[in-house]
Amino acid sequence: MRSSSLLSLACAVWLGLVTAVAADQRDPRLDGLFRELRSVTNPVTARAVQSEIWSIWMEVDDREVRLDMLRGVRAMRLGRLDEAEGAFDAAIRRRPDFAEAWNQRATARYLAGRLAGSIADIGAALSLEPRHFGALSGLGMSYDRLDDPAAALRSYEAALAINPHLAGARERVEALRAQLAGAPI
Repeated sequence: MRSSSLLSLACAVWLGLVTAVAADQRDPRLDGLFRELRSVTNPVTARAVQSEIWSIWMEVDDREVRLDMLRGVRAMRLGRLDEAEGAFDAAIRRRPDFAEAWNQRATARYLAGRLAGSIADIGAALSLEPRHFGALSGLGMSYDRLDDPAAALRSYEAALAINPHLAGARERVEALRAQLAGAPI
């Protein structure tokens, strides 16, 4: 009986590694999570909701794409940005409809200083998931680096309209509004 239970557990684990996870930016749970994110006032709860959204965004129904994403995130954390971009390239080739692959490649390109590519990837991510507050915030960061305060402000404001708990975006909005005071936006 014990070996049969262990075999069942091993099979369940293996199946979990190779079977499809039916979630991504189209996951029906996201609508409720976004409503909760806009209405919640407790910062701890807000962080938990944000984490749940990010977890869903990272889910994909293709084992190879999951591995590409893991390789890319790991390489990015280690500062190996070309390797990260290559892993995200592979994920995008396999699943061009996976918004988070585009967003992660945008992040790698931003970190590497390839802002035009980053902005293009953010556009692709947002076309697939218009509520991607991380992509919108990244767009603001890109426009900040390009010294385009009006575009940066619009991007950060759009991110905050979706997720009012982005402290960094809120700080940038305040600073950019002060910078643009008296200047046409």
